[in-house]
Amino acid sequence: MAAYTHGHHDSVLRSHRWRTAENSAAYLLPHLRPTDRLLDVGAGPGTITADLAGRVAEVVATEIGTAELQLSRTTAAERGVTNIDFRVADVHALDFPDDSFDVTHAHQVLQHVADPVQALRELARVTKPGGIVAVRDSDYGGFNWWPALPALDAWLDLYRTAAQANGGEPDAGRRLLAWAHAAGITDVAATSSTWCYATPEDRAWWGGMWADRILDSAIAPQLLDSGAATPDDLRSVSDGWREWAASEDGWLSVLHGEILCRV
Repeated sequence: MAAYTHGHHDSVLRSHRWRTAENSAAYLLPHLRPTDRLLDVGAGPGTITADLAGRVAEVVATEIGTAELQLSRTTAAERGVTNIDFRVADVHALDFPDDSFDVTHAHQVLQHVADPVQALRELARVTKPGGIVAVRDSDYGGFNWWPALPALDAWLDLYRTAAQANGGEPDAGRRLLAWAHAAGITDVAATSSTWCYATPEDRAWWGGMWADRILDSAIAPQLLDSGAATPDDLRSVSDGWREWAASEDGWLSVLHGEILCRV
């Protein structure tokens, strides 16, 4: 596995726990059936996972370690969701038989793995014939914002540096279709969608989250230890996010690529 750039600091989980099936997997929802068995790879704090479990018969949720998986378990327990099985797994070599699932799903995962093409081969392998592989990843090169603040340009450069040093691909969204084809999947529908933050409440949440994240999450020591940034650089980026959040003209669009594959 490539190293996970974001880590699991509270500033990161504030973002991940905002995600729902509706705002993060809308492209998949019309295709789900109440009888489906679904694999959710990289479940994180499990908010999307729990939502999906309400729409299908069974979900198997995976994470890279027991500590990460506990985040998903906690969310399911708090919501009273009982049809989720939790497993530690590596998406490059899934410990499931061929044709195990009606649907396999990965949200914001392939941008962080060492070999996304192999990951897609594995997702396709464990999906039943006629089933669906559903993948959604952001594309940092497609992020756009206003006002045009130099500190946010610096943020994007620093994030790219950290993600690529960890073996990830921050512009994964635009590559999903090509990766699926390289994995031997031919029946692929590719789409895109965005999150947009432009209200005072949304700006305060997103800007405040990244203002904390650049200082306190796993990305900070990565950048400092590698010499890619100084403490002053990170404080400048943090201040830039707070400046953006305070602007009544503040607007941000986050681009995602999506693929629905029939196997």
